[in-house]
Formats: sequence, structure tokens, C-alpha cells
Amino acid sequence: MSNPADTLVLVTGVTGFIGSHIAVELLRQGYQVRGTMRKLSRSESIKEVIGKSVGTELLSFAQAELTQPESWDAAMEGVDYVLHIASPLPRANPKDDQELIVPARDGALNVLKAAERHNVKRMVMTSSAAAVAYGHEEKSRLFTEKDWTNPKDLKDTTAYIRSKMLAEKAAWDALEVSQSKLEFVTILPTLVLGPLLEEDYGTSSLLVKKMFDGDFPAAPKLGFGIVDVRDVADLHIRAMTSPDAPGQRFLADSGFRWAIEVAKYLRGAYPTYKKKFPTFEVPNIFVRLMALFDQETRMVLTELGVKREYDHTKAKEVLGWTPRLPEEAIKATADSILALGISK
Repeated sequence: MSNPADTLVLVTGVTGFIGSHIAVELLRQGYQVRGTMRKLSRSESIKEVIGKSVGTELLSFAQAELTQPESWDAAMEGVDYVLHIASPLPRANPKDDQELIVPARDGALNVLKAAERHNVKRMVMTSSAAAVAYGHEEKSRLFTEKDWTNPKDLKDTTAYIRSKMLAEKAAWDALEVSQSKLEFVTILPTLVLGPLLEEDYGTSSLLVKKMFDGDFPAAPKLGFGIVDVRDVADLHIRAMTSPDAPGQRFLADSGFRWAIEVAKYLRGAYPTYKKKFPTFEVPNIFVRLMALFDQETRMVLTELGVKREYDHTKAKEVLGWTPRLPEEAIKATADSILALGISK
């Protein structure tokens, strides 16, 4: 691995929750970082956001669009490593799956092909646990990187879940066909929580925000694998630098928690707000009824009553990764929500 000061890393989707945290950690370690965004008009605001955590002297930006292959050549000029995070993450199911699948899949292929053209050494792509654990006959079990989501099971997958699986699979398939020298790794995070760097809190923090908003008089029987965004950033950089990473998928998770367990933790950690947090679970039928009127609830119906757990042994053993406990990620999210004043 070359000296970080002489290494240029392209971070796609630098304005997003994961992308901005990855940029912060790369800059802390002394790397040159070029972040991509759809419109450069956001460059000053995201530079200010990142600058609250780390110096930005080595940070630059490029404009690129997932579905425009020609836009990636200028962004890729002189780049040593690519961390591809950019992918659409909706707060509601789209009317047409292709609204998510096309930019996710084509974006991954456009970035990959541009990396090949510019002789990039390694590309690390942010996939998702959504590409692993859905559409299987047995839903409540332990999943590993050997598992792949079945996108043909429309009852146990959403457009977003299908988009993540199809995008990652398309990238692996394209590399197999091209027999490229480009080294390739994928990271598969579960629900990403942790400190928010700005008021645009994104989709992943909705569970904690809704609890602070008092939107759950009772907790739905929903649960998620949870991972801290700082650990996700750390895992990406380990995957970028480790000689043992190429050709591998790595799950990023630190443990499963039911919504009622999250509420119980928040009641203890934030007693001033404890009346807002639910103390019991609501029957599944009521959640399904609520989903008829609330699109955000509809997005998570695949999780209702299901306990999908994830084995992150591979990331620990191959890359030496040690994640924080889910409660640390939950607390960091909650502290940010309160500090930024984005709860009702």
C-alpha cells in the first residue's frame, strides 16, 4: 500500500451519510479524497459539513451522474482507489422498480468500467445486507456472505432490496466477463446508524427519529441488524488496503435489535424523553393497516416479525474489524438528533 499522502481515493456519493463519514476517515488518515456529486453546487456545503470533523485541504470534488457513463472519466483521472457508495435510497417504494434498479445497477457498472479504463488498482463497492438475506424459504436465521437475495420473491423483497442485489451481482458478473485486473470488494452493511454530520438525516436514522417524535405509541414487531457508520467507514478503508480483501464480500453488522429493545434502551439513556418511547409491542395486523396509509411503514413490512441475523466473522478474521455495539450506534444517532434539533 502506497503512502496515503500520495494516494488519491475517489468517493462516490460523498454527500450521503456513509460517503461523508468515509471521506472524514480517509482525510484523517492523510489520503487525498475526491468526492463525486450530481451537482457541484453542493460542494461548499458538504465541504463545510466534513470540515467540522477534519481538515479539508486534501478534499476536492467532481461532478458525475450514475446513469451517465461519460461523466465518470474526468472524475476518475489520476485515481488510485475507488470507494463506490452512491446508490438511490428512497423513503418510499417507487411506483416503478426501475426508478431504483436502473441507477443502482447501471451506476455500479459505469463506475466499474471507468475504473478499468483508468487503471484503478481497487474498487470497493457499498452493497447491502439487503443483497443477502431476502427471498429465502427460511427468513429468521443467520446469514453469511455466501447467501444471495432472491429478487424473484416479490413478497419478501422491495424495489430497494432488489436494486441492491441486482447492482452487486451485475458488477461481479461484469468483472468475470471482462477478466479485468481491477481488484474488487463489496461491503454489505445492515441498518447504518451513528453520528449525523448534518440536519439531512437520511433514511437509515428514521427509526430513532420516529421514536423521539413520539410516532410509535406502541412498537411494531420489527427488528434490524445494526452497525455504526464509523465502523462502516473503517471497514471500507480496511477493504481498500488489505491484501486479503480482493474478490470478497464482507458483511458489516454488530448485532440484531428489535424495535422494542431500541425503545427500552432509549428510555434508560434519555429519561427526559421516556414518555415518547413505546413500552409494549403492537400486533402485526395494526402495522399492516398503518402501512396502507404510511409509505415509510410500507417500506419495512418485509421485516415484520422476522429475525434476520448476520455473521460478520469474516470481516473480523480477514480484515481485523471490530465494530461497536448497536447501543453505541443508537446513542450516537440519538445524541445527533437532539444536538441538531431535528426531532419534533
